[in-house]
Amino acid sequence: MRASGIVVVALLVVLIATPALAQDAGALRREIEQLRKQLEGLTERLQRLEAQPAPQPVAPPPVAQPAPPGTMQQRGPGGGTGLSAEELLRPRQPFALYQQRGSGQLLFDMGIAGDFVASVTQRNVAKANGGTFAGQENRFFPREVELELFGQIDPYARGEVRIEAGEEAPGAETSVHLAEATLTLLTLPYGTQVKMGQMRTRFGWSNQIHEHDLPWIDRPNVLRNFFGGEGVTEKGVEVTIVPDLPFYLEGLVGVFNGDNETAFGRGSLRDPLLTARLRTFFELTDTQAIQLGISGASGQTPGEFRSTFAGADARYKFRPESWLHPLVTLTAEAIYGIRKIEVLDETGTTGPEGRTRDRFGWYAGLEVQPWRRWAGGVRYDWSQFALMPGREWAVEPYITFWPSEFLRFRLAYKRTERDRSVDFAGNGGSARIADEVLFQGTFILGAHPAHPF
Repeated sequence: MRASGIVVVALLVVLIATPALAQDAGALRREIEQLRKQLEGLTERLQRLEAQPAPQPVAPPPVAQPAPPGTMQQRGPGGGTGLSAEELLRPRQPFALYQQRGSGQLLFDMGIAGDFVASVTQRNVAKANGGTFAGQENRFFPREVELELFGQIDPYARGEVRIEAGEEAPGAETSVHLAEATLTLLTLPYGTQVKMGQMRTRFGWSNQIHEHDLPWIDRPNVLRNFFGGEGVTEKGVEVTIVPDLPFYLEGLVGVFNGDNETAFGRGSLRDPLLTARLRTFFELTDTQAIQLGISGASGQTPGEFRSTFAGADARYKFRPESWLHPLVTLTAEAIYGIRKIEVLDETGTTGPEGRTRDRFGWYAGLEVQPWRRWAGGVRYDWSQFALMPGREWAVEPYITFWPSEFLRFRLAYKRTERDRSVDFAGNGGSARIADEVLFQGTFILGAHPAHPF
């Protein structure tokens, strides 16, 4: 009986499933037929497209990107660049600017950099204005709040404007002035570029760096002694060229008014300040690189005497593989100056020849950054005074902390010793030995230009 029951159930299942299977098979055949028709239609369209003549592509204008340091342009037969004289003279477009900008977007970037410092030192040093920030000893003040506007004017030119505000004297109102305003022509013949306007001249490595971008709280002593607290900031023209060589080499010449009162002061293009610089860059290994440079500057003083300076600088970085920041950075710079100053003869008038002052100074700095947000370093300074006799040395260890890439705090201790007692302010103080605790807080809002190596 049980076997008969099983047979009956099986027959019922077969009778019920047979119509369903027939229906599924019919639907499957219809879908296959529909797919076959679609494939035939696609095949016909493809055949029609292949039968049409291919459109001729329109070549886009050539885009020439400036070669980064350490790279060479492709050479033609015989070691040349493979370009004719006419092609060398033709302007080239280095940036596809307008293809990267949408409607309603600004064609330049803007940002704000704020830099605040504090100095604590002895009373006698403050009385003599002998601290790092002369006249601002034992104070917290905004040293530099900078508005930066920069970007491509068009595919062939770049513009930069920097407006600064800061406290220059205790109790004085915060002054606002134009720090830099430059126009750079990027695509002149033979790979040259011209930068014109008001700028920090590229004499040495550290002169062109703004205070908030320096790897230390203060500018090195030799720069302040030889060129004043503001450095060599001039109005004029710089021309640069990177020749086609087997290695990277940048040459620069500049013509300026010579407004710097500490070193020059003539302030006229009839007797201009002339500058020159050669800079090279080598990748020693995949993790090490070094930059070397030599500089020169020569200009007239108001007394029609000439001041001439020669400088040499070096900067080395070691960045382990897969690191986003360098582990070790070494920076060194030396400056030698020859100038004549006015002296009084026995009658109390200025002598016709003047007196020659040969002066020398240098600094060296080491920074180690084992962690992304912490770094420590030390800088040593040795410098003679620009005009008066005497010399000084200083050592400055410091520590830096970055809560983020837009915010930085730095704390330093600086000890300065001079070979004689000096009173820069004439107030009866003494600054032969100065011990200072320095603090710096820096922030960045918006865009910020890339830092040099």
